[in-house]
Amino acid sequence: MRIVVIDYGMGNLGSIQQAVSECGENNVFISDNHKEIENADKLILPGVGAFAEGIKNLRINHLDQLIRHLTLDDQIPLLGICLGMQLLATQGYEGGLIDGLNIIPGVVKKLRPVISEERIPHIGWNEVHYQKNNLLFENISNGSDFYFVHSYHFIPENQEDIIGTTPYCGIFVAAFNCDSIWGVQFHPEKSSMLGLNVLKNFLRYSG
Repeated sequence: MRIVVIDYGMGNLGSIQQAVSECGENNVFISDNHKEIENADKLILPGVGAFAEGIKNLRINHLDQLIRHLTLDDQIPLLGICLGMQLLATQGYEGGLIDGLNIIPGVVKKLRPVISEERIPHIGWNEVHYQKNNLLFENISNGSDFYFVHSYHFIPENQEDIIGTTPYCGIFVAAFNCDSIWGVQFHPEKSSMLGLNVLKNFLRYSG
């Protein structure tokens, strides 16, 4: 199996490559080359930073069109992580109202504290509560803690896409799944063994 971590200049790419390797997959590459990305069996779209800069970087290299084609037309499985999850949305409000990849209908908005103890950005470990059974969380206990670093959150248009939520700033979507596309707001590569288990579950998806 060939796994490509998409490089668009934002994200801890080496950490994700290392985490995938620790899952027993050695055929994992970091690339922004269209040919290499097209030949992938699985795609990972990482990201750390702002929505506006992220979508701009994807468009500079026409990676936005390529990702849409591979996921929507060719049904290549993709996992979006943190900003990579958010960029799959229709629009984001970070840096003004900006069009995203529009792969998963929805919007990305800023977290709003509901109690004084809540700080933005949301940094640290927090639990994820499952909304339905899903491959991504198989053999991982409901309410397990994962590591988050973010100020914005994804609001899917279709509530059926939501597979996990986290109680912070009210409740935000921690994970979604639609067909062969997954997104997680947390960082599996920073979430110890449970994060590796999430990656393993994604990697064993066979359609």
